[in-house]
This record gives sequence, C-alpha cells and structure tokens, in this order.
Amino acid sequence: MHESLANKLHQLEQKFAAMGQDMNAYLEGLLQADYLTYWDYVHLDTLLSLQNPKTAYPDELIFVTYHQITELYFKLILHEIAQIADAQPLTTSFFTARMQRINRYFALLEESFGIMISGMEREQFLKFRMALLPSSGFQSVQFREIEIVSTDFTNLLAEPPTSATSIAGQYDAIYWKRGATELATQQKTLTLRQFDQQYSTRLIRLAESYQAKNLYQRYQALETAGQITDDLRMALREYDHRVNVRWKLAHLRSAVQYLHKEPEDIRATGGTNWQTYLPPVQQQRVFFPSLWSQDERQAWGQSIRQPDQPINNLTP
Repeated sequence: MHESLANKLHQLEQKFAAMGQDMNAYLEGLLQADYLTYWDYVHLDTLLSLQNPKTAYPDELIFVTYHQITELYFKLILHEIAQIADAQPLTTSFFTARMQRINRYFALLEESFGIMISGMEREQFLKFRMALLPSSGFQSVQFREIEIVSTDFTNLLAEPPTSATSIAGQYDAIYWKRGATELATQQKTLTLRQFDQQYSTRLIRLAESYQAKNLYQRYQALETAGQITDDLRMALREYDHRVNVRWKLAHLRSAVQYLHKEPEDIRATGGTNWQTYLPPVQQQRVFFPSLWSQDERQAWGQSIRQPDQPINNLTP
C-alpha cells in the first residue's frame, strides 16, 4: 500500500476511534453511496421552485427572484460577520480579509440594483405591487441583522438613548421604525406591526449577544491594542459607506423610478414613507463614528452621490 494512503487510513482510524465508531462501517457506507451530482448538491429543482409570483405580470418574476438573490447575499454577509465576531484571537489580517469579502458582496448587490431601477416596466410594477401588500422589502430581517451586528445598538437609534439602558427598552427607538409609521397619525403600519410580531424578540436577543463583539467593538479592541492597519481602516470605511449611503441611494433611485408621480408620490409597498425614510442624509446611520471626521459626518449622504466613486478617495 502506498505510504500516503496508509497514513490517511491510520488518521481515519484515529478519528473514528475517538468518536467510538467503527471505521470499516463508514467505509462500507462510502462504497454503497451514490455519486453526488451538481443538481443534488445545490438542490437545483427546489431552488427553482421557490419563485412564485402572485400575478400574471411577467416582470413580477424578476422582482421576486431579485429579492431572493439579495437575501442569499445577505446570508453570506452575516456568515462573514459571525466569523469576525467569534474569532479568538481576532487578527488584523483575518478581520481585513473578511471585510474585503463583505465589501465584494455589497459591491455586487449595489451593481445588481440596476435590475430594480431599469429592469422592469413601470406599468407592470405599479399593478403587481398591489397584490403584494402589506409585504415590503422593509421586512428583510437579514438586513436588520446586518445593521445590528455591525455597530453598537445606540448608533441605530433615531434619538439619543433615553433613560432606558437595556436593548429591549431602547428597541422601539430604533431608526427604521420611523420608515413604517404613518406620518399623519404616527401609528405603526401593518407592515411594521407584522415585522415586530415576527422578529422583535429575535432581533433584541441578537443585539444583546453582539454587544461586546459587533464589528465596531472588535475594531475598537484591535485599535486599543495598537493593531489597526490602513487596509482594515479603509475596508471598514468602505463597508460603512456602501451600506449606509450607496445601498440606500440605490433604493432611493428605484423608488423615484417607480413611485415618483407629480404632484403626489405614490406610497411604497407596505405604506413606508420612502421620501423621508430612504435618503441617507435623513437616516444619518454610521456604523463606525470614530473612523469619520466631523466634516464627513456632517456631509453624510450629501458629499458623495455617485455609487461608482471610489471610496478610497475618502480619508479618515
């Protein structure tokens, strides 16, 4: 027997012995197993069965498929952030490499938003969207999770922290709730009530578990240890700007394309007040406040409006 093969078999024996298992039984199972196919590995038939438009308008297939693709990228982003949060010890090189992965995901998402902006007939959209009420992209829990695990919870509040010090006590002040509140009555829309009922407990628990290990906390720990590099600083700034300016501006352009109508804007799906909610200059969300100058903070969402302008032109 070839020496390298014998060595691998010995390692397998040790592995299964440590689990109290018989390696021969597993090898027998391997002999009986069928070959793996691509379509089985990615569950292709199941995947392609998940697009179920609610109307007969052809462009609705584009709409639902695009949002499903977006959610898959959100899943990858959360996967990378979890690795950064849980790394022990966390090295600067590991942090930087994962942030660069995340930025590539968001770059793809940003580029793909052209599908939403220019890829559907406006007339079809305005008709099939009425069959989707009260659901809304506002209800993407994964995007809300990305925000929560990226920064301190207080950075997501619409107003300065109140007397409540717990995350549960501050949750109602989180900024996105203003985006699904009726302007005239200040009542929660059904879209928001549904979302809170489904996810509020989950999001509060997530925020509690990430208080000491969100991206901003992990950055500050490395900064205190004197381990921050320019590459990591730039990667975090790029991420902050992509999520809180460029991604929001892409949504705003889409809303203007489909929902802007003189003299009155069409309400967004789910009743969200997109005119005041979507512009980043209104939201003023910043994940890593210490990475931006006072002037940059004051011009947030204004000074850079083109999504293709290199973030590297911004200096801390």
